[in-house]
Amino acid sequence: SDREFQVLTNLASGKTAGQIATELGLSVKTVSTYRTRILEKMHLRNNAELIHYAIQNKLV
Repeated sequence: SDREFQVLTNLASGKTAGQIATELGLSVKTVSTYRTRILEKMHLRNNAELIHYAIQNKLV
């Protein structure tokens, strides 16, 4: 979803869940849920793999 993409690019830019939540007007729990969904959909295991994916695909 668009919101998941926003969370993905923000996480890959090094922002914390708290910072992303504040910027997007969401709760930290919601940001964490989006992160979990992103990892599941993309078959990634952690933030490091997520950041690697974002860099490889020029998302950040």
